[in-house]
Amino acid sequence: RGHWLTTTANVWGTLAVNEFSKRFERDAVKGTSRATIAGASADAAPQSLVWSEHPQGGSLLLPWPARDTKVGTGPARSDLQVAHEGSGKPWLTVQSLAAVPLKAPFSSGYRITRTVTPVEQKTKDAYSRGDVLRVKLEIDAQTDMSWVVVSDPIAGGASVLGTGLGRDSQIAASGEQSQGWARPAYEEKSFEAYRAYYRYVPKGKFSIEYTVRLNNVGKFGLPPTRVEAMYAPEMYGEVPNAVVEVRP
Repeated sequence: RGHWLTTTANVWGTLAVNEFSKRFERDAVKGTSRATIAGASADAAPQSLVWSEHPQGGSLLLPWPARDTKVGTGPARSDLQVAHEGSGKPWLTVQSLAAVPLKAPFSSGYRITRTVTPVEQKTKDAYSRGDVLRVKLEIDAQTDMSWVVVSDPIAGGASVLGTGLGRDSQIAASGEQSQGWARPAYEEKSFEAYRAYYRYVPKGKFSIEYTVRLNNVGKFGLPPTRVEAMYAPEMYGEVPNAVVEVRP
């Protein structure tokens, strides 16, 4: 299900893949494929894929190996063993999944700087219910790219101003500024995040601002702020967000 950036490239890619398949994938895949990880827990049996039941292929989920007692953190180094019994030569894609918290900014084509400035603040150096904040996102794009989305989370119960709904404030949001050549084609102001969709982002720096009001009291852990090329997901950037504490 790969794709390229233009229709012409998609046509050439499809023709090339079809010719490759005729030459190297002539034999239908039949039989059983088995996979296991050495050093996994005793109750983690090898996983099997029976091709007669899944002619289009499938996925196998294997557990991480046991923790390395010498190091004290993380799993031990182990080998992934895969064997196919039957005809044909199936393709194998290996992916590792782990919930690893982002502790430092990461750049793979985009750099992000996030700045929060109080517009209305009840108590200095602290957030309170009803405070209004201005969030500025500065982005540095390393190359030209079409269809780019910027996603910035907000605290639970907070509301992004400028929607025109009840308790909105045009005055509080009137000072928002954007810089650079990139302009969003659409803005999504949801209950969980602010998102800006760009039809085209040229190489260079640009920035965007939005205004948010804090409505709920509590401590809120936020996921990272992220910018990503929608049709080239390997081009992205992230920056972690600190816990937001809102007082009464």
